[in-house]
Amino acid sequence: QVQLVQSGGGLVQAGGSLRLSCTASGRSIVSINEMEWYCQAPGKQRELVATIIRGTSTTYTDSVKGRFTISIDSAKNTGYLQMNSLGPEDTGVYTCSSVVATDSLGTTWWGWGQGTQVTVSS
Repeated sequence: QVQLVQSGGGLVQAGGSLRLSCTASGRSIVSINEMEWYCQAPGKQRELVATIIRGTSTTYTDSVKGRFTISIDSAKNTGYLQMNSLGPEDTGVYTCSSVVATDSLGTTWWGWGQGTQVTVSS
């Protein structure tokens, strides 16, 4: 059984920074192959914010380019979303999803974190 456990988030003033974490836990985790971060703003659909594949290939939605950074710490089985220069438009529930390798034969697991609230005050 694999779980994704998120931490971080909270309330921050505009212009501030936050770092979100998403840790894969459970037995037989070999690596995090892929991780995504989504944001669901109030009254809006969930939006893909950032993706990282194989620890190096990253993509971002246009609104966060240059402000957000997605990364993976393989030793900790943890992914991060560093969010800088936050504005009220970044407010929402941030949720990670990940594809985790669970053995050397290519078996993978996919799932979601529990979500965390980010609120940016103006």
